[in-house]
Amino acid sequence: MSLRPPRVPIRRDGGTWALQGALERRGLGPVVGVDEAGRGACAGPLVVASCMLKPSDAAKFEDLTDSKLMTPAARDRMFDIVRKRALDYAVVVIPPDEVDSRGVGYANLEGMRRAVAWLKVQPGYVLTDGFRVSGFTAPSMAVIKGDLAVACIAAASVLAKVTRDRIMGELHEELPVYGFDEHKGYITNQHHAALGEHGPSAVHRWSYSNVASAGLKHGLRPPRRVALSVAAADVVHNGGSPRQEAESERGGARVG
Repeated sequence: MSLRPPRVPIRRDGGTWALQGALERRGLGPVVGVDEAGRGACAGPLVVASCMLKPSDAAKFEDLTDSKLMTPAARDRMFDIVRKRALDYAVVVIPPDEVDSRGVGYANLEGMRRAVAWLKVQPGYVLTDGFRVSGFTAPSMAVIKGDLAVACIAAASVLAKVTRDRIMGELHEELPVYGFDEHKGYITNQHHAALGEHGPSAVHRWSYSNVASAGLKHGLRPPRRVALSVAAADVVHNGGSPRQEAESERGGARVG
């Protein structure tokens, strides 16, 4: 369900709480923010989170912003605050095999729907970061750079990123040759070199062309059926090109 909110005055001094406050004043609360982490990575899970914050708690979240702009220590502190103070939240972990089989774009959209559906408190309005998502049980709206502009989206981004970073830390303990503790599965020179030397693992996303290419060089085949939906050379941190989005929505070509 997609519905733009009625015209309401947004207070200039409301900061990242202004949009939520405007919706709440028109009876469209509680408002939930949704964001993801790991979309641009070629290894590890995609993590999607939803979060509802209480308007009366604004003072408790003065340091809340886009999780990518926070230090790891600050994110960890905010993660604990969000979990303690949130009206409700949900975290969805989408494993690499589901990302491979469905395509990262489809998996991301489905993860956002799950993150809202898993809430115990029924939302009155859903705010997503960057692009529109259909299929929610409440009206929704996309907010450009929402993790910077809207507190509940920023809170969701913290939940998603800290959860995923901790998972990647655990994967590093199992597979230290890849350096997951440093790059968290994103495409860096270090990660590229490790793929070239060791080949990809089962926790890599074989639907990404750089992973598939590294596997072929080592005589490896995908461990599962995958949708070749993302050209990794074009992927940027936490996103991709419009062409990649379109391919992801169509499911992409199949390999394996």
